[in-house]
Amino acid sequence: MKKLVGALLFSTLPLFAQANSCPDVLKFMKRKLNSQETVNLCSEYQGKTLLIVNTASYCGFTPQFEGLEAMYDELKDDDFVVLGFPSHDFNQEADDEGKTAELCELTYGVEFPMFEPTHVKGDDADPMYRILAKATGEAPSWNFNKYLVDKNGKIVKHYKSSVKPSDKELRGDVEKALAL
Repeated sequence: MKKLVGALLFSTLPLFAQANSCPDVLKFMKRKLNSQETVNLCSEYQGKTLLIVNTASYCGFTPQFEGLEAMYDELKDDDFVVLGFPSHDFNQEADDEGKTAELCELTYGVEFPMFEPTHVKGDDADPMYRILAKATGEAPSWNFNKYLVDKNGKIVKHYKSSVKPSDKELRGDVEKALAL
């Protein structure tokens, strides 16, 4: 009996350790865009380099979807993931998630994970975005703000909307984070 209890204890220990070691920024369940499916960010993305972006469908920066998708496609095999969070905080997102999903998929060919509409600023900011803003000292001031998170869960840097996915500094920082 002691062997059975010991085996059970040691077999569940890695799960317990993983839950405790999960970075705060990933300790959330998020619903996929235009879906009922939820994703445990920790179990899905822990150990990966992330670029977290607040997006909008009707913004001057919306064409950045193309560059974000190209970056994701190029680096996904190196455990790099772009996570998109549509936000209507700046009045440039569709009220209908289906329209947002359609724009992402059909217009820009987005295959990186997109999630439920999310508040990213102010008193209503999603807890994940509060963590990102606190760590960097920068809350999103517009659509397409980007936060780089390394594979250890450290929030590395914030990038303003005007920083394109092809920006040399952003690309260099992503490469450094991937090399850790």
